[in-house]
Amino acid sequence: MRPVASAILGPMTTPAAPDLDVVVLGGGGHVGLPLSLAMADVGLRVGVYDTNRATLEQIRRGEMPFLENGAEALLAELLPSGRLVLDDDAAMIARADVVIVVIGTPVDEFLGPSMTVFERTVAQLAPHLRHAALVVLRSTVYPGTTAFVAQHLADRGLPVDVAFCPERIAEGHALEELSSLPQIVGADDARAGDRAEALFRRLTNTIIRTSTKEAELAKLFTNTWRYMKFAVANQFFMIADQAGVDYSNVLRAVREDYPRAADLPAPGFAAGPCLFKDTMQLAAFTSDHFPLGQAAMQVNEGLPAYLVSAMERRYGDLRGRSIGILGMAFKAESDDPRASLSYKLRKLLAWSGADVLCTDPYVRDDRLVPLEEVIERSEILVLGAPHRAYRALDVGGHDVVDVWGAMGGGIRL
Repeated sequence: MRPVASAILGPMTTPAAPDLDVVVLGGGGHVGLPLSLAMADVGLRVGVYDTNRATLEQIRRGEMPFLENGAEALLAELLPSGRLVLDDDAAMIARADVVIVVIGTPVDEFLGPSMTVFERTVAQLAPHLRHAALVVLRSTVYPGTTAFVAQHLADRGLPVDVAFCPERIAEGHALEELSSLPQIVGADDARAGDRAEALFRRLTNTIIRTSTKEAELAKLFTNTWRYMKFAVANQFFMIADQAGVDYSNVLRAVREDYPRAADLPAPGFAAGPCLFKDTMQLAAFTSDHFPLGQAAMQVNEGLPAYLVSAMERRYGDLRGRSIGILGMAFKAESDDPRASLSYKLRKLLAWSGADVLCTDPYVRDDRLVPLEEVIERSEILVLGAPHRAYRALDVGGHDVVDVWGAMGGGIRL
């Protein structure tokens, strides 16, 4: 058994010594698995705990369950080392003095935070946590969640340290960014902060110490700021389109060799599992319900409907027309369809009476059809995700609605 640094784990007072350095709860997901691989790569023995048995079996076979740059090669290298241990039994939690919880706070049907997931998490952790364990919350949470978890564990008589250390990686680039980006360590007492800092210094040299609530807000502000910038870009696109001008020319005029506008994004679907959700959590947290965030949500979520209306203005009634959507992932070069606005566009086009065909080179979905079939059967194409495979695509003379400007600008609606 490998020795484990006491700076990370603290004193061991349980009868049986741990045989794992860390257990990642939710370790088979988009956040948990790259983190598990990165920690195993620096020499830690990592327990990957996940309730999805099919995902664990896939990982055991050396197959990544999703796209992540460099991850499959690293997984193949680590599996024979014995530093990755996979299990779907919660008893694995008791095998380490450090548990990283990769479970975020979802929003409910009223766009408020749902805390029941953390009530269940506490109930799941409590029977298995070791004395003086370090519990690290990793996914985005509603402000106050870390203190909520710490108090509920204390109420159960569990003397543990709790910290919030948010992930800040871009999906698909986790292995690179886990070592290159600063790590925020949010803790409300020095011991929890010191232990969490020692853990993450195995991955990165730059640590930013805050309280738990400061770290929680920092993560929400980061994602909300990106979401709001995308909303500005999309609103500008709609204004220019309604004015009858080519927004790609406007955007070039605004940004080219002008540093004060270099951070204005191009328009496009602002989607995925985090940006909308985190903005709504911030709106639920503030007393005025965050009108800027609410407006950003209306703009970004309204873009698919704007495109359908604009297509109806250009082409007339869409009933009976064949329309193809290129790309169903929430962003380029991803296989993740979670909260993708391409699916919202698909639904709105179907409601308008169109015959909608969808394709994607990465997403696994039985409803999708091959790219060649979409091009052959469609009268109009809409770019839903700007995958590189589409950027020089021969579309056979079809009109292409390309808000992103990734296929040469597409058509003005």
